[in-house]
Amino acid sequence: MSTAPDPAPGGPAATDPAPPVPRRDAGDGAASLARSSALMASGTLVSRVLGFVRAAVLVAAVGGTSAGVGGQVFDVANKAPNNFYILIAGGVLNAVLVPQIVKAFRLPDGGREFVDRLITLALLMMAGATVVITLAAPLVVRLYAKDWTQDWLVLGAAMAFWCLPQVFFYGLYTVLGQVLNARGSFGPYMWAPVLNNVVAIAGIAVFIALFPDGDVLTAGAWTPGMVALLAGTATAGVALQAVILVWPLHRAGFRYRPRFRFRGMGLGSAGRVAGWTFAGVALGQLAFIPTSQVMTSAGFALNRAGVNGASGNSYTYAYLLFMLPHALVAVSLVTALFTRLSRSAVAGDVRAVRRDFSSGARTVAAAGVLATAAFVSLGPSIGAAMFDRGRPIGWVLVAMAAGLVPFSVTYLVQRVFYAYEDARTPFTVQAVVAVITTVGNAVCWFLLEPRWQVIGIGAFMSLSNVVGCVLGLVLLRHRFGALDGGGIDGHRLLRTLVRLLIVGVASALAGTAVARLGAGFDDTRLGSAGIVVVGGLVVLAVFAVLCRLMRVRELEDLLSPLLRRVPGLRRG
Repeated sequence: MSTAPDPAPGGPAATDPAPPVPRRDAGDGAASLARSSALMASGTLVSRVLGFVRAAVLVAAVGGTSAGVGGQVFDVANKAPNNFYILIAGGVLNAVLVPQIVKAFRLPDGGREFVDRLITLALLMMAGATVVITLAAPLVVRLYAKDWTQDWLVLGAAMAFWCLPQVFFYGLYTVLGQVLNARGSFGPYMWAPVLNNVVAIAGIAVFIALFPDGDVLTAGAWTPGMVALLAGTATAGVALQAVILVWPLHRAGFRYRPRFRFRGMGLGSAGRVAGWTFAGVALGQLAFIPTSQVMTSAGFALNRAGVNGASGNSYTYAYLLFMLPHALVAVSLVTALFTRLSRSAVAGDVRAVRRDFSSGARTVAAAGVLATAAFVSLGPSIGAAMFDRGRPIGWVLVAMAAGLVPFSVTYLVQRVFYAYEDARTPFTVQAVVAVITTVGNAVCWFLLEPRWQVIGIGAFMSLSNVVGCVLGLVLLRHRFGALDGGGIDGHRLLRTLVRLLIVGVASALAGTAVARLGAGFDDTRLGSAGIVVVGGLVVLAVFAVLCRLMRVRELEDLLSPLLRRVPGLRRG
């Protein structure tokens, strides 16, 4: 994240068509970038909407706060494969694959043998790791939940046996998706999770029909059939999400052939990037272990005390809401930008890299500020409207919200470094973030009561994101300065951020006023939903008007390709 690979036995026949080069329209021009981002955002939006439906029915099935035993245990079991995938290869694959594949396209064979070997190597590593981790399921559960009693641990291990095979399928999804991205095809990667959510929702719906009291059952009341239905359909969804990408790859002309000779692949630079990326991801995952232990202990204590407070699964659902604007804008935009940044970095065009970074940072900041204003002012009502007894989820969301913009900007900063095959600098940023997170865990554990511990973890998450973003920007400025003596377009970035801060504060105050006026109507989910709708429209209106008055156009420019598709908004 160009070297000619050694020929391998059984190479491509002379009649095999050469793989097509990536489509140039995916990387040329702001309008093309906006179209690619809009396509991915539409897929992400549908997936995220279904994700919220999935979360809502899951809360109904097994509980979403400290009151539900099954919900807390399933949260740990189903989160573990994602954590281990990220630790083993997630960040490494995302950082390495696109730059390496883009460079490989310049080889005489269009990178066919190189890409085949890269895919084979990645899948072999993921398969071996998945087998080992699945066999260690009881230890995995104890790692994240040290204070649980034996009946909770037994249920967690049973669920984990079904969930941990997801590690391989997450890896397969990432590998196939990044090959598509490097070839300029961005839509399938973002639309595939829709299938995952549909399968999972169907499985949970069947679970509710067969076991309507699953949200109040004790750990010992769960049967093997219940575990297999809930956790098995979750894994089936992830598997189908990965396998479905074979079809668009085939249509794009890609033909994969396993190749098992890895010596001489020319992965020296990729190996260095992978090593530093793994180190950074490992730090983050190590920091999450005490985070999970604090949250599971808090949820366990509140459950025993009969208090409906924030627990580990409350954090998961709040994080799902937190990630929505990031996924819709930052991930969609940066995924399209990453191929373009990699091309510019390979070509030595520093001005193009700087220009794309500045534009991307200002756009994700504009979208992030709008979401932050809504989350801060309406968070508890959002939680109460979406989830049964979900107000604690909303308070965790409020604590996380201040770190949304820094989180998204840091995501883009990392990709700029990866485009230059530099993973050491992002590791430095991750190390600082991990230290702050660990200190925050200790503060929450020793100084806060269980009902406030998960909310406190959300607040320290925001603090770590802010510090990490500032550090990343400083280091990126030094990087650009070393390359051509320029900076990061800091004056323009700062001017936009100051304006967005003013707009965001005003929008949040308007939303807070609506929430307070409607305080008497928020004792039901319908009343809370009404507050969210009215407050959200007020926040959006104030934000849009002030952005127009203060000439902040980044979000409007991003949305224009989608708005032009609305019949009433088309220009004649």
